[in-house]
Amino acid sequence: MSRAYDISDFAALLEKYGDSGSVRGRSEEARREEHWPRRPDDRRNQRAGPSGNDRPRTIYRGRNREYSLRESEVRTLVDVGKFRMVPADDLARLAYGGDRGHMESDVRNLCRQGLVEPHSVEGHESYSKQVLSLSREGHRLLTRGNLVPHRQAIYHGFVKAKEARHDADLYRLYHKVAKEIDRVGGKVRRVVLDYELKQELYKKLSRVPPDKDLRYERIRLASEYDLKVVNDKIPIPDLRIEYEDDCRDVQRLDLEIATRDYRPQGLGEKAKAGFHLFARQQDHAKLRRVLDTQEISARIFAL
Repeated sequence: MSRAYDISDFAALLEKYGDSGSVRGRSEEARREEHWPRRPDDRRNQRAGPSGNDRPRTIYRGRNREYSLRESEVRTLVDVGKFRMVPADDLARLAYGGDRGHMESDVRNLCRQGLVEPHSVEGHESYSKQVLSLSREGHRLLTRGNLVPHRQAIYHGFVKAKEARHDADLYRLYHKVAKEIDRVGGKVRRVVLDYELKQELYKKLSRVPPDKDLRYERIRLASEYDLKVVNDKIPIPDLRIEYEDDCRDVQRLDLEIATRDYRPQGLGEKAKAGFHLFARQQDHAKLRRVLDTQEISARIFAL
């Protein structure tokens, strides 16, 4: 019988398996408070308080111009950059606590200054039609202004529509899992998208000398990134979250958004790689049957 696991199940799973992909010891950046750039009025994941128009602005200097930004607008730039794109509806609900007026005011200002670009994405009825991506100018401002945590990759520009519909769910998934990490005393330090992991892995694999055993090198490289080799391949998760647990050790969680369009072999490889699988409610039954056929007992969590 198919079962749709909710976030309470994931909390238990996190407590039991959260250290399975641990990074030995505390990382250098995890020990340094300056890992996250801070200002006196920093409220990391909160935008509560005065309405957007009442908030003070700070002048940020780019290469050829100045930008006048509220703290909440800088947070939005960072969010959009980290996830490549963010649905406007999810941004208002998850980052602004449902204050859509404040969110729209911030986005208008960011668009007016050329830092964020709106796009329309058609797809499933539950997708937001409007998504936001970082512009080249926005990317330059964040990187040159040291406004993102050390080692945190950010992206700009718009991807293909098919990829955009999939990527639009990552922001919602991140908030769902990050909430549980916070609940058990952890703190998110970095998010890693599949683009970043693939780029690094493929680059290193392409440099393996011809006289080396490729199968051995693949296993060695997968281990270096806390990944597994399955069917002579290294499956890559959609999203990796690195976080500090309540003991200040750095852990990793690998998350995958599965859809009914997944090929059975591909879904099986993702499950065998140990990724936590998430899916829309309407896809659970089909995905469960696919895994059962392969005698794979991996859980499927509600997206």
